[in-house]
Amino acid sequence: MTRPTPETLAHSARRARTVAEPASDAEHAGAARAAATPAVPAVPGVRTPAPAQVSGAGSLVRSLEALGVDIVFGIPGGAILPAYDPLYDSTVRHILVRHEQGAGHAATGYAQATGRVGVCMATSGPGATNLVTPIADAYMDSVPIVAITGQVARPSIGTDAFQEADIQGITLPITKHNFLVQEAEEIPRVLAEAFHLAATGRPGPVLVDIPKDVLQAPTTFTWPPTLDLPGYRPTLHPHGKQIREAARLMATARRPVLYVGGGVLKAGATEGLRRLAELTGIPVVTTLMALGAFPDSHPQHLGMPGMHGTVSAVYGLQKADLIVALGARFDDRVTGKLDSFAPDAAVVHADIDPAEIGKNRHADVPIVGDARHVIDELIAAVTNEQAAGRRVDLADWWTQLDDLRNRYPLGYEEPADGTLSPQYVIKRLGELVGPDAIYVAGVGQHQMWASQFISYEKPYTWLNSGGLGTMGYAVPAAMGAKAGKPDTVVWAIDGDGCFQMTNQELATCALEGIPVKIAVINNGNLGMVRQWQTLFYGERYSNTDLGTHKHRIPDFLKLAEALGCVGLRCENAEDVDRTIAAAMAIDDAPVVIDFVVGKDAMVWPMVAAGTSNDEIMFARGVRPAFDEDDI
Repeated sequence: MTRPTPETLAHSARRARTVAEPASDAEHAGAARAAATPAVPAVPGVRTPAPAQVSGAGSLVRSLEALGVDIVFGIPGGAILPAYDPLYDSTVRHILVRHEQGAGHAATGYAQATGRVGVCMATSGPGATNLVTPIADAYMDSVPIVAITGQVARPSIGTDAFQEADIQGITLPITKHNFLVQEAEEIPRVLAEAFHLAATGRPGPVLVDIPKDVLQAPTTFTWPPTLDLPGYRPTLHPHGKQIREAARLMATARRPVLYVGGGVLKAGATEGLRRLAELTGIPVVTTLMALGAFPDSHPQHLGMPGMHGTVSAVYGLQKADLIVALGARFDDRVTGKLDSFAPDAAVVHADIDPAEIGKNRHADVPIVGDARHVIDELIAAVTNEQAAGRRVDLADWWTQLDDLRNRYPLGYEEPADGTLSPQYVIKRLGELVGPDAIYVAGVGQHQMWASQFISYEKPYTWLNSGGLGTMGYAVPAAMGAKAGKPDTVVWAIDGDGCFQMTNQELATCALEGIPVKIAVINNGNLGMVRQWQTLFYGERYSNTDLGTHKHRIPDFLKLAEALGCVGLRCENAEDVDRTIAAAMAIDDAPVVIDFVVGKDAMVWPMVAAGTSNDEIMFARGVRPAFDEDDI
């Protein structure tokens, strides 16, 4: 392993997946900034530190302070231990997690909730490899985190020394960039570059691996450093010709749809999105990663598209004659069988990452640029089109879509056996807690129900693992969100399977004074896997019964109390409101509610994996009835 050269940095920049630097729009990303020679941005309230003679570890901690880092999630170990000594006296708060995976997801939750770069730290070998899953998760969802890992001393690298792992090589495919620091004097520059790369362009995880002897070596700390990132110049402003062509298509299309992805949130472009939608009258669909970017209650919002999207959203995309994709990537969960997706639609695809454009679906009008700039310039161009009298009446299109919304609204059936409905629990949770809270979901049925039955009216109030689908994400991500936004109510909606993967971080929450609230949707099974076994494997339930119903192992109420939390249990609909209210009344400790729900509830609508969106099912055995001229 050698120090990255300018050529490898340039290569990384070419393969880097890049969106926007945190600034505004509910404390989130404004336009990304990346000059030809990027400068270390000044951090409000942080003075430029004076030069000092320190160790490499001291230089690391001072760099974090200068970058405005307020929280680091981590666990000490042999190779990273030198860094923990100066951290003892630092203004940076260290939150001692119980597992490195928890540190990584907490950094992600912090970043998603605050718009700032999340930071996690681990030692070499198994400590570093335990970060691989949350790093991959952050990469798939374009979340800005910096992972700092200790490494064995430089003379031992490549010798299979105790707790050695080539974490730089391991994480190469799942980081925006990574560094192996070779000299102590490089630390300020590398840290500044890592934060710049993580937060600008399309955000993503950056790993900084530091050998133990580099942390121990004497050095002179100076700030600010000069960044050296040849070839890294994200395109922020779109090409005017492409914008004008997109506006022309938007002004003449009869069945247009705005297909909104998480890039709009990353760019802090939600206010502009609303202006564009209302200016044009075009229907809006928001992906799982974009919930809250456009208010769920807005009359132009069709809902979420894709595998478990609304009938109207799926139909809208399938029948569109124009799709304007903003910060979305045409992933398989949205498109279904790709060659049958939206067959009659022209595509305008705007993304800051040129690698996404045309990757899955041909773009008739490709637009490379930051979503906020793209939307602002589209508003101006569409306004010009309308001033010239070019505007199509969308009344017929809306008549079709409104008819579908009325005939196929999101809903659910009460369990026939009288058990508690998980959809009812989640719906009441959203209604009682309200739109100002942050909701964090695990992965599975409860994730889909949380996306469907809670109304997201504001941006940055919905956090989940979308691209990687990481079970165990919810509890540590909620911890990170609450640590970053201590005055905001944070609820994690988790499944009994997901919860058992990372619930140890509740001990961290209890000891660190992070009063998150956890709603465990306990159906006794790996619910989404069981649903697929019901539908596609002849009801052969192989290894999906968790025993949390049959044997009450573990007893989540007792487990919560053992982890320093308040434990509550709810088993019937009459007690749901009272139990949620009891949890809301507690603000000085974490709370866990064991909602014991029926095991047979399913997520509908559904497009089976690998099939066309034309084959969407509204409920089991119920195919939506469209006009014969439609799908």
